[in-house]
Amino acid sequence: MVPLLLVLLLALLLFGAGFALKALWIVAVVVLAFWLLGFLMRSADAGGQRGRWYRW
Repeated sequence: MVPLLLVLLLALLLFGAGFALKALWIVAVVVLAFWLLGFLMRSADAGGQRGRWYRW
């Protein structure tokens, strides 16, 4: 009975990890898209040069 429970627990952990990794990939792609949009749409300063689009 214990090996069966261990196999089921392992399957549950792997399923959860797979779902979490897929969700993290989706979040990473969304953040990358926002970063690229911010990089491309940054405004120019008074001297005509493009400034930094981030605040730090």
